[in-house]
Amino acid sequence: MSFAGTKSAVRPPPDRLLVDIARYAATYDAPSELAHETAYHCLVDSIACMLQALKFPACTKLLGPIVPGATMARGSRVPGTSYELDPVKAAFDIGTLVRWLDFNDTWLAAEWGHPSDNLGALLAVTDYLSRRAIAEARTPPTVRDLLLAMIKAHELQGVLALENAFNRVGLDHVILVRVASTAVATALLGGSEEQIVNAVSNAWLDGGALRAYRHAPNTGSRKSWAAGDATSRGVRLALLAMSGEMGYPSALTAPAWGFQDVLWRGQSLAVTQPFGSYVMENVLFKISYPAEFHAQTAVEAALQVHALVATRLDDVERIVIETTEAGVRILDKTGPLANPADRDHCLQYIVATALILGRLVATDYEDTVAADPRIDRLRERMELRENLAFSQDYLAPDKRYIGNAVQVFFKDGSHTDRVQVDVPIGHRQRRAEGLPLLRAKFETSVAAHYPPVQAEKIKALFADRARLESLPVHDLVAMLVRNS
Repeated sequence: MSFAGTKSAVRPPPDRLLVDIARYAATYDAPSELAHETAYHCLVDSIACMLQALKFPACTKLLGPIVPGATMARGSRVPGTSYELDPVKAAFDIGTLVRWLDFNDTWLAAEWGHPSDNLGALLAVTDYLSRRAIAEARTPPTVRDLLLAMIKAHELQGVLALENAFNRVGLDHVILVRVASTAVATALLGGSEEQIVNAVSNAWLDGGALRAYRHAPNTGSRKSWAAGDATSRGVRLALLAMSGEMGYPSALTAPAWGFQDVLWRGQSLAVTQPFGSYVMENVLFKISYPAEFHAQTAVEAALQVHALVATRLDDVERIVIETTEAGVRILDKTGPLANPADRDHCLQYIVATALILGRLVATDYEDTVAADPRIDRLRERMELRENLAFSQDYLAPDKRYIGNAVQVFFKDGSHTDRVQVDVPIGHRQRRAEGLPLLRAKFETSVAAHYPPVQAEKIKALFADRARLESLPVHDLVAMLVRNS
């Protein structure tokens, strides 16, 4: 690493990427109708994920005031609860609920991620701003404004992920949640381009969380709240910038001390297309199964042979699973699995559960199901390998497939068909097939969480997109609060 030229105290102009992010966050206002429609579906899906997560004590113990009594009158509220918090903690709670069950939307490229993780910051900030506007007799932001903010956050996170594999240097993808949430939250708060640059420069200076908590032998529940942490940090940095806190113009490119030299092996971050609405238009929905996205088509394939295998488990000789290179790196695990977070990122566990039980639901990762000895016996007979064609189609811009194939071989020499599934139901190519299921996911989640009268009002509101989008954000959140 060279230290030449670092003695000069002359402050350079802001890095080009910081300016591009800030200008987009501050000024972009013309997404496609497809992007707006998809953002609506994304909001529907994210709320369903939040309500389902509220059933799990490991999640709910993290919610609420940072210390007892630290509530905030006219603050930001957490849907599905009665919490009323400052926007930073509310962003953590909302982001954690959206992400907890690994059931929200997904973006797959050189880097992986879940752009709806940013909803933590966006909903917390817009609810706060909406309530404040009403108190000050000003026009509040509407749900359509929230959807535009979601489109921007999706775009920033997703475009930065296209060619930049943070996982290759050991950093977790939530760094992009922090960057996107910071930029869009600052813009929502009324920040100028300069203030957004200041905020986003601090987001990059924070560096990145390590991926250790997503991989054996350290997989744990932090992977379920890491995005909540990142999106809440975005709100904190936005508020600091709005208070006049300074930024750091060469946070990315400063020799020796900037992000690129310290954490990016001296290379430049690559942005290969302008920011628009591409990511929201092409985002992937997890509709059918609460599992890491690289496993979705493996579950679908396993379920197709479940009936042939479930009655012959003792006769199974081996099970061959073909997946992408990314699937191997993220999900290939052997040996004991310590907790639900370990299990939902193990392709062998996921496929074994589907083959045995003919289903995959969130509770299948809990200890009671994992204690079934048949699961580990099947895991021991599995061969997991990369299919090069799957890996190529995964990165092809015109495909973005997430293929898996499953085939079971029996001791008597017979075998099932090799079942290959290239794209899951939530993929854009299967969007029409998936949307009725997404609606059912939402309505089932609402009905299970709220009293009947409130549940029906919520379902009726979300069935009327025009009415929903015209609603002030504080009125939307008020409908989603549960006080009992």
